[in-house]
Amino acid sequence: MHLSACLRSVLFLLAGALAVPALAQTAGQEVHELQRHWAEIQYRTPEKQRADKLAALAEQASVLTARYPDNAAVWTWSGIIRASHAGAKGGIGALPIVKAAKADLEKAIEIDGSVLDGAAYTSLGSLYYQVPGWPIGFGDDKKAETFLLKGLEYGAEDMDANYFYADYLFQQKDYAKARTYADRAEHGPADLERPVASEGRLGQIKQLQVKIQQKLH
Repeated sequence: MHLSACLRSVLFLLAGALAVPALAQTAGQEVHELQRHWAEIQYRTPEKQRADKLAALAEQASVLTARYPDNAAVWTWSGIIRASHAGAKGGIGALPIVKAAKADLEKAIEIDGSVLDGAAYTSLGSLYYQVPGWPIGFGDDKKAETFLLKGLEYGAEDMDANYFYADYLFQQKDYAKARTYADRAEHGPADLERPVASEGRLGQIKQLQVKIQQKLH
C-alpha cells in the first residue's frame, strides 16, 4: 500500500475514533442550553406565559431526542420540560403531556439512570406523587417514594433530589423527616453552571421550610 493510502486510512480511523467524543460534547452543550432556557422560563417568566414557552421548548427537546436517541441526559431533560409544561398548563388537557414526560424519563432510566445525579429517577418520582391516581392518572405514592429514594442513591447531596423527597414527605404529613431533607436540600451544593436554576430551587426550598415549620408548631 502506498504511503498516501496508508495515511488516508489512518486519518479515516482517527476520524471515526474522535466522532463519539465530539458527538457527546455537542449533545452536552445542547442539553446545557435546554437547562438554561428551562430555568429562565420556570423562574423568570410571568406565570401566564410559561405554558406556551415550555411547549416550544418541549418541541426543541423532541428534536434532540431524535438526534441523540441513546443519550440519557437528553431524554431526562425532555421529560423534565414536558413535566413542567404539564404543570404550567394544568387541567385535564395536561394529562397527555405528563404521560409523555413519564415515557421520556423511563427511556432515560432504561439508557442510564445514573446520569445527572439520578435526575430521571427524581423527576419520575415527583410525577408519581403529584399526578392524580387511577382512574384519572397514574399517580402512586409507593412508586413515588421508590423512585425518589433511587434518585437520592445517585445524588445524596443533590439539591433537587433532597427537595423533592422533602416535598413528598410533607405531602405524606411526615413533617419531622421532611424538615431533615429540606435542610439537606438547602445546604446542597449549587450548580455554578446553572445559577438561575439553583437560585430558583433555593427559593422553593425556603418556602417549603416555612410550611414545614408551621406544621411542626
